[in-house]
This record gives sequence, structure tokens and C-alpha cells, in this order.
Amino acid sequence: MSVSAVIYGCAGAELTADERSFFREACPWGFMLFARNIMSPDQVLHLAAALREAAGHDAPILIDQEGGRVQRLRPPHWQSWPAGRRYGELYERDAEKGLHAARLGARLMAAELRSVGITVDCLPVLDVPVPGAHDVIGDRAYADEPEPVAALGLAAAEGLMAGGVLPVIKHIPGHGRAGADSHEKLPVVNASLDELEQTDFVPFRALRSMPLAMTAHVVYTALDPDNPATTSATVIRDTIRARIGFEGLLMSDDLSMKALRGGLAERTRAALAAGCDLVLHCNGDMAEMEAVEAEAALLTGESLARSEAALARAFPSSEPLDTDSAFAEFSRLMSLA
Repeated sequence: MSVSAVIYGCAGAELTADERSFFREACPWGFMLFARNIMSPDQVLHLAAALREAAGHDAPILIDQEGGRVQRLRPPHWQSWPAGRRYGELYERDAEKGLHAARLGARLMAAELRSVGITVDCLPVLDVPVPGAHDVIGDRAYADEPEPVAALGLAAAEGLMAGGVLPVIKHIPGHGRAGADSHEKLPVVNASLDELEQTDFVPFRALRSMPLAMTAHVVYTALDPDNPATTSATVIRDTIRARIGFEGLLMSDDLSMKALRGGLAERTRAALAAGCDLVLHCNGDMAEMEAVEAEAALLTGESLARSEAALARAFPSSEPLDTDSAFAEFSRLMSLA
């Protein structure tokens, strides 16, 4: 069946009649859950099923479950997971243990996600922070150097996929240098192409075979002085696809963030025209979703092929996981950080 090249959010813990009707007509590729949508495991499982029923297909359900300050599933119903930097601290002490912890933690998170119908996690964060950058990334990053970020990011991605959850590498081609929070304003990065090549692009290039990636709402003056990566055909074609070599399904970051200019219809047109395969609209505002949908395209051609290739990888490992013993081992490892 044909689906729209959009990922939407919804307003609350249950779908309204208007949302059901809208999603039935729009048939979006997938849905993103936030804290406002989450109350209990049974409720999340029911909501995921209701979203898929409304869309009329087995739509991917996405979430930001990184650990630390960015995790939508929280105690008392779910575990509290460490921020990415904690894995980096363990990696500094013992690289093998750090990688094992990152992989095992992601595998355990995947088990929690799959149990409530969530199949895509917007993790790993592959951004490399620099001194003086805004702390919107901060301890979400595994380290301040590209090599450990790449190694730990790959371990986390492997852990998610072993549990049947697709990872989303973000924020391509790199948000670590941003001096502003793109939720609030447009960051402009003036680093040279050589600096970007030597640092920012390294983790993304190392994980270029991953199924999904999310763009950064950041202007890189060395790449395109006028447009953020999300709406820059030059950045997507020449940098994300060519220099970095990412061939998977590319989604925008949230279109409702203040870094982007113009209305939601204009933002949708610009992101899709630039080369994003999917656009992401998260806040559940019906008027905004209607504006996005008016400009959204059907998923066809190369974008459809990338989607099919990504979704074909969403199968859990046949290797069983004893979650109690695995969590005990994980806790022991993290106590060494």
C-alpha cells in the first residue's frame, strides 16, 4: 500500500476521533511517541496498536530512548538508563568493557521497547561536542573524540538491532559544534570542511551502513552557507550521501523546531525537495499536521526502496536474552565507570 513520507506524533495517551480520522486518511509511514503519550506499559502497547490500526499498516513506532536526560520511558514502569557519556567514561578505563556495556544496555532497552510495540529508537547519538558548544548535546554524546563515539555508537546500534529495534543515527552530519539549541534557534557552524571531515563526519561515516539517520537543523557555512542540512540539497547530496556515504533512509529532525524558517507547509516542501526521504512532525498539533500533510509526498522510488531495506532489518536475534541476568551484568559493568 502507498504511505505518506511523514512520521507524526499524537497529542495524548489515547487517540482522539479526529486523530484516528486524520491518520486513516494520511496513512503516514510511522509515528513518534513522547512523554505526553506514555503512562503505563499496557497503555503504550494499546496506543501503538491503535496508531497502526489508524494508519492501516504495520507502521514503525519511534521513540527517543537514549538514557540520561533523554528517555521517554521512565521509572517506575521502566528502567532508568545512563547517559551516553557514562559509557564513554567506562570506555576510557576499559574499552572492551565500555563496548560490552553499550551493546548490552541497548539490547536491554530494545527488550523494553519491543514489549510495548516500539520498533525504532532514535539512538545512537553520533555528535562530537567541542568546547564552547551548546549543551543540548552535552552528556548525550559518548565522548569528545570521534573514534570512541563511533565505536560506542556502533555497539549501541548492534544491541538495538539484536533486540529487533532499528537504530537511527543522529544528527547527521553532526550537531556537536552547534552553539545554539536547534529547538529554539538556528545554529550556524563556521568550521572548515577539513575540520568537519576530521571530526564531525567520522562517526557517521563509520556507521554509514545503518538503516536510518536523522538530519541536523544546523547551517554549516563550509557546506551550504544559506540552508541548514535538513533543507539543503547540497548538504544531503554532496555530504550525507557522497562524502559520508550514508545510503539508508534519511528523516528530518522535527519540523516544528524553531531552527527552521517558514510555515510547516514550506518546511515540508523544502526538506523533501532537498532529499529527505521522510519528514518528522512531533507535537501532535492537528492544524500543523494538516499543513504538513498538504505538502507531503507518497513514499516512492529510491525512498521507498530505502524504507523497504531498512524495515527488512527489523527482526530480533534468535539468541534468547535472560533479562534479569543481563541487567545484573549491565549494572556490574556500569558500576566500574
